[in-house]
Amino acid sequence: MAETLRDRLQQRLREVGDQDDGCAAATLRLILTAIRERDRSLHDDGRSPLDDDAIRALLAQMVAHRRDEIGRCERFGQLTMAEREAREIAVISDFLPQPLDSEETAAVVDAVISETAANDLRDTGRVVAKLKERYPGRLDLKEAKRLICERLH
Repeated sequence: MAETLRDRLQQRLREVGDQDDGCAAATLRLILTAIRERDRSLHDDGRSPLDDDAIRALLAQMVAHRRDEIGRCERFGQLTMAEREAREIAVISDFLPQPLDSEETAAVVDAVISETAANDLRDTGRVVAKLKERYPGRLDLKEAKRLICERLH
């Protein structure tokens, strides 16, 4: 059976516990607690536990929240807290797929536009849907939409 993202998180927590990395351990415990809480809520509703895709979505939300917090901390001069948030982002990001760079994004947008035979702005939704399906969590959707609009305008 393939190792799940949940298994990798638990394994990593054991590893950082041995290395005495307090920030990483606290972040991983927080992630695992959030997963257990969501699982419990889903179970109460008669649904199955989070799968790897749902866990990745949760992790992406956690990263987005921390990025917002970094901005807030920097505005108020709380640089130590901003640094901690950045360290937490690094821990969480280890479990997310690597995002596409701008060149890769442009290439996949062009390929999907061609594949879907999109030829005007009304086709944007089809192109975006295909991109989301193929590159979940790896694509900057704002950048992709900008490129789609440029090409289809």
